[in-house]
Amino acid sequence: MNGNTFGKYFSLTTFGESHGAALGGIIDGCPPGVMLDMSAIQKEMDRRKPGQSTLVTQRKEADEVRFLSGIFEGVTTGTPIGFIIENNNPKSQDYEHIKQAYRPSHADYVYDKKYGLRDYRGGGRSSARETACRVVGGALAKQILAAVKITAYVSAVGEIRLEKPYVSLDFSLIESNAVRCPDQEVAQAMETLIRQVKKEGDSVGGIITCVVQNVPVGLGAPVFDKLDAELAKAMLSINAVKGVEFGSGFVGTQLRGSQHNDIILPDGITQTNNAGGIVGGISNGMDIYFNVAFKPTATIMKDQPSINADNELVTVQGKGRHDACVLPRAVPIVEAMTALVLLDMYIEQYGKDGIKKLQE
Repeated sequence: MNGNTFGKYFSLTTFGESHGAALGGIIDGCPPGVMLDMSAIQKEMDRRKPGQSTLVTQRKEADEVRFLSGIFEGVTTGTPIGFIIENNNPKSQDYEHIKQAYRPSHADYVYDKKYGLRDYRGGGRSSARETACRVVGGALAKQILAAVKITAYVSAVGEIRLEKPYVSLDFSLIESNAVRCPDQEVAQAMETLIRQVKKEGDSVGGIITCVVQNVPVGLGAPVFDKLDAELAKAMLSINAVKGVEFGSGFVGTQLRGSQHNDIILPDGITQTNNAGGIVGGISNGMDIYFNVAFKPTATIMKDQPSINADNELVTVQGKGRHDACVLPRAVPIVEAMTALVLLDMYIEQYGKDGIKKLQE
């Protein structure tokens, strides 16, 4: 399948390029009888779309989803759900200068070597614009997983970090600022840094934290299909992601086992949650939480040395419309990929009929 399909029981296949006529996808395995809120799907798309604030790329795309099949009178039929998202504001001419040159830290070089050709317009298939299709699939999965609450937020931009634990945060504040950080003071500092970096023609990375609540015990399978392994794969499939840590993560390596072990209480919950809600690859009923590390955006508005298709040294100029920091727009993508994994695991555990109780 050449890596274009994600999921076993609830699968999403995406197609399209950044500067093609449209992006799109096919969702297969969706159970019948799910009443969809189309406005909620579009709201998720609006959280990811370009041009939503002065912090992000100013490419103007409505990112309106048009469903072609699998939905009748707002209800899923159980057949494949096809959809497209038209590209209306590509400005492909902005990429003529890299027609033969490779941008540093982009997929330009490796795509050319792997396939023998590449769509240089905005990176083609390697562009993060492909993630718009994932948000559609994730938005549907979220509605099926009605009882599960998936919340992602920006917890770090560059050296600025939100130090508070997620249990002390007010998640209702996430959408109150352009950075999508649930702490107004920290969000302001992050925004100032992004604007400064953007003014310098540079870029900055950061961390998105994701919290999943109301997950029952038992999702995931031993050895190769562990829940955390599947979530990690999902996160690492997102453009610019370079690392994932669950629970205590790398900080946990500094603790002794006696400090790190989560003591199980009579009601099944644990005294602490250093495991991040997953033990032995299987959910234990506690909140699942993990951090996703995003590198700085590769395209910057500064000239950089590189090579061209003839292996000659060249200077790549910084042009076009790009995010100085991808974090704010990546929040709904992290949530979408999390939803896709969890729904797949739910269907594996309970079957399509069993997941109907999630909507009751």
